[in-house]
Amino acid sequence: MKKFSLTIIFTLILTLGLISFANAAALDSQKDKVQWLGHSACLITTEKGTNILIDPWITGNDTCPINKESIKPDMIVVTHNHFDHMGTDIPYFVENNTNCMVIVQNDVVQALKDLGVNDNNIITGGMGLNFGGQVEVKGIKITMVQAIHCPSAAGYIIEIEDGTTIYHAGDTGIFAGMELLGNLYDIDLALLPIGSIFTMDPYQAAHSLNLLKPKKVIPIHYATFPVLVQDATEFVKLSKKIAPSVSIKVLKPGEQLELNEK
Repeated sequence: MKKFSLTIIFTLILTLGLISFANAAALDSQKDKVQWLGHSACLITTEKGTNILIDPWITGNDTCPINKESIKPDMIVVTHNHFDHMGTDIPYFVENNTNCMVIVQNDVVQALKDLGVNDNNIITGGMGLNFGGQVEVKGIKITMVQAIHCPSAAGYIIEIEDGTTIYHAGDTGIFAGMELLGNLYDIDLALLPIGSIFTMDPYQAAHSLNLLKPKKVIPIHYATFPVLVQDATEFVKLSKKIAPSVSIKVLKPGEQLELNEK
């Protein structure tokens, strides 16, 4: 009986050890990732498991391969309140994660409140943010920067826990201040619109790489509507010629990029 008990104890210890090892390995294997969800929507997942959802147009976005139930963001970043960026799912996200914080430009706050989002889930106690302002949420530093589109349109510099820096340009045309952003911030990844009509076209977006000087770029905001540029072919061709040092990562909606990937 005593021998049997010792065998059970030994087996339990071994099992717990293997579980602990597996959990540690899982943590070690977690990487910083960016997933493109179609149009301007992107999901950043950090190695610590923090989920940052940008421009959460999920419901109604035919190019998005997942539904809102598949996402549990810790924070939501909105570049502006056009329907194809702010979407209608934010109330659902904050109801399912009461600690979820929404980062928006000050003039967009009322649109959020009209959707039923309360001050506790809006950055700075419901006041929002403005250009040049920086907030820190869960160890993530988020800085609002200029975008050339509409008065409340913004871009964001997002520095995650390990210092990796991501620039989401939002809806914008090319502008000279991008060079300043490239000088101020060491941008590891730029998420740039290339669709034309409402934003930069592939030619402007390719030239913006020389101003921003990112290490990598993912093209976004194209192929969603018939009026937009339908693929990234021209952007890739021009970028290789104009900014050959930048690594171009073209994703399909739903695909993701590990940020430490070469």
